[in-house]
Amino acid sequence: MSSQLAVAIRVETRKARASRVVLGTTLLLVAGVALLSATMQLAADAGNEQVLAQLGPLADRDSWGRLVGVASQITAAGGLLAFGVVLSWLIGREFADATITGLFALPIKRSTIALAKLVTYFAWTTLIALGLGILVAILGLALGLGLPDASAIAALGRLLALTLLTALLALPAAWVATLGHGLLPGIATTVTTLIAAQVMVVAGTGAWFPPAAPALWAVTPETVTAAQLSLVPATSLAFTVLTTKAWAELQLDR
Repeated sequence: MSSQLAVAIRVETRKARASRVVLGTTLLLVAGVALLSATMQLAADAGNEQVLAQLGPLADRDSWGRLVGVASQITAAGGLLAFGVVLSWLIGREFADATITGLFALPIKRSTIALAKLVTYFAWTTLIALGLGILVAILGLALGLGLPDASAIAALGRLLALTLLTALLALPAAWVATLGHGLLPGIATTVTTLIAAQVMVVAGTGAWFPPAAPALWAVTPETVTAAQLSLVPATSLAFTVLTTKAWAELQLDR
């Protein structure tokens, strides 16, 4: 790692730690997903017909399978929106706060600053994935589901992977926030991506659509192949390159 990138990462990490947006999103995402999953689990165990109908195929799974399955479904939708908001903030705040012009005077390349923002984002999402997985496991034990068996542990592992893959799916927001010079274009892109994923799932072609594939894989892994799932990191890498390139080409008169 170059010294310039290391310095930029430290600065961006300090900004993220002080941000109420990042803190609030962290609490809402981790605690919200876990508690909502636990609530639906309790309702299903109590025989609530409305909840059982909403769960669909998950209603017939064992206790751990149902709990982690619900958490995966909520993470796929709510996580993408949450990650898109934070990523749009990390990138778009420089334009919204009019601090972008000051970056031109720094001895660090703007592409390096953009990369540091993305590295900070990835570090944060990794902590989110670990925290969510641990909290869901703790709540499962608290609900009296017993020690997780091999199948439950595998499901928890897929939940962790789903969270990380969902974070990758939000990367188009960084590129669009750069091109649109603000937070709202990035957030709008995330919402559009989320809607498109839902449409593709309903159409039956979600496995080949990167924004939909991780959610399908986490809940029913046999329906998604490794090749289909590999499109997620490949697409995310492309948007990482596009974002850093867009930052390198920024001009003061724009």
